[in-house]
Amino acid sequence: MDGFSRLVPSARGLLIFEAAARRGSFTAAAAEFNISQPSVSRNIAQLEAAIGVPLFERRPSGLVLTGDGRDLHMAVHDGLERIGEALLRIRARTRTRRQVVTLSLSSSFVAHWLLPRLSRFNAAFPEVDLRFDLIPGILRAIPDNVDLATRILPDDGQYHRWDLAPEIILPVCSPAYRAARGPWEESGRAGHVFLHLSEHSPKLWGTPPGKGDPGRRGPGKAPGIWHEFSDYAIILQAALNGEGIALGWVSVVSTALIAGTLVPASGWRLRTGRFHTLLAPKSRPLNPVVAEIAEWLAGESAGDIERLAGIV
Repeated sequence: MDGFSRLVPSARGLLIFEAAARRGSFTAAAAEFNISQPSVSRNIAQLEAAIGVPLFERRPSGLVLTGDGRDLHMAVHDGLERIGEALLRIRARTRTRRQVVTLSLSSSFVAHWLLPRLSRFNAAFPEVDLRFDLIPGILRAIPDNVDLATRILPDDGQYHRWDLAPEIILPVCSPAYRAARGPWEESGRAGHVFLHLSEHSPKLWGTPPGKGDPGRRGPGKAPGIWHEFSDYAIILQAALNGEGIALGWVSVVSTALIAGTLVPASGWRLRTGRFHTLLAPKSRPLNPVVAEIAEWLAGESAGDIERLAGIV
């Protein structure tokens, strides 16, 4: 468009405006662009001065777009979507090297769920290289450079979402361990070794059910040997080696349960009602291959859950 540069002080100001309108916060927009909040305020003020109308109402409850602001935000947002789609098409046509997709996952999920099916992934995505951002313990914030992550997070509108697996927790051990020491509910805690993630409260373990008792959340540690680890992948490896009982998240241990290398240590289950979800940021255009990978992972997990219907 001829003369566009005379209408606004800078294209970057429009990008900052779009982020502030989308996030509803100058502070959030500043974090997205890695600049200060006053810098965002200056860019918005310059844009408003150039256009000649206010774009936001500053209220105690936060930012609210004016009517003119809504019109501009819709136009800028739609334009950026089209630009992003065009860039992806151009990249797809001119790409001379394989695509790299960055995944933010727990080390346990990769070691015990994804690696056993990596050859199937490679067959499904022969032109994709994976880069792993691995987390040994509890999953928290999602780094900015990540294309796809697994987390349990409420839907705040910032991410494309695919349900991966329900959060179901059960105690697991090796078949040899259970054969040697018996199920947890029959012999109680005193005769068992418990493999515990240091970031988790012992209360998460609950009380093993007795006959006619479905089990309940318990008071935490009780007699028995307790080993604590900071890496959940190591806990599951120790359980596979027959060293004790671990808490198994079905999203991670489904492959081992299907193969029979891990078995339930008791009839106790904790169903939280939450879901492990695959998340891709909406702050940039969604790469079609990222969506395809998310759908593939979700489909693989759904197949596992279906096969484990009688166990979980």
